[in-house]
Amino acid sequence: MTLIENQSPGADRALQLEAWYGSALGREVASQEVACLLDMLEGVFGHYILQVGGGEAFRETVVTSQVRHAITLPPARQPGGLGMRIVATPEALPLASDSLDAVFLPHTLDFARDPRQVLREAERVLIPEGRLILFGFNALSPWALVRLARPGRMPWCGGFLTRYRVGDWLSLLGFDVEWQRMLVFQAPWAGSRWCSGSFLAAAGSRYWPALGGVYALRAVKRVSTLTPLRPSWNTRRRLLPGGAVEPTARGTNRAPVTFPPTPIHPADRLTRPWRDRYPGLGENLEGSLGRNSGGSWGGSSGGRQAP
Repeated sequence: MTLIENQSPGADRALQLEAWYGSALGREVASQEVACLLDMLEGVFGHYILQVGGGEAFRETVVTSQVRHAITLPPARQPGGLGMRIVATPEALPLASDSLDAVFLPHTLDFARDPRQVLREAERVLIPEGRLILFGFNALSPWALVRLARPGRMPWCGGFLTRYRVGDWLSLLGFDVEWQRMLVFQAPWAGSRWCSGSFLAAAGSRYWPALGGVYALRAVKRVSTLTPLRPSWNTRRRLLPGGAVEPTARGTNRAPVTFPPTPIHPADRLTRPWRDRYPGLGENLEGSLGRNSGGSWGGSSGGRQAP
């Protein structure tokens, strides 16, 4: 596993969130998120998956996924960690474009300085058809109301978002949301009889799913490919016998020249084709027609009379 050090201004809050996962309420939330993450990682394959934040709560689940290599961006330097360490922020990942098969953001948007830039970076480093998995605290849930009473305490000090706004951001970046689920319908305080295994938690996903404290999204990066069209080359005009090119009027602005029809004598209509082919026969026919213009056809006395 490769470790990339996070030196962003929100690293302190990310450390506080990792510590909050060790509390009673945090462990209950983490157990539901880990179970959901196992379902969302089904069918995700490839060579590299990146986890940005979240700490040890999800690391084991990510490492044991079907993706070969897991890269973790912890909130800050962790003693005893193995692998390469690179100074990085979620808003500017030091990774090549189109190099990761999956990116996991566990509440990264809630504590990021610029959540939209985090999504842009995730879109940049993902390959086409790569998967983006993220968790976030729901701004339309009872958990958001606790922010009024505990504005500076973890995790209510973060910037809660709604799954609808995050879905719009993903759509603008070319993602398609293919999987979403609402989690944590328990009351947002530890030690309550509504905290775990209660009727409220069982009925929440059925009757009021939009009020879950945590939303989970899995989106796929879509890339529209353009199919180049082969150029339509004009076929070469065939040469006429003798090497002459077939005449064409293309490329000229002059109107085609037309000639008026030449009047043809009635006798020429009958005799011209024969005159051309048989010159002697044509003269004999003209002479016969001239001699018999006032008499019978063909010079026979018993023949048909001319009109």
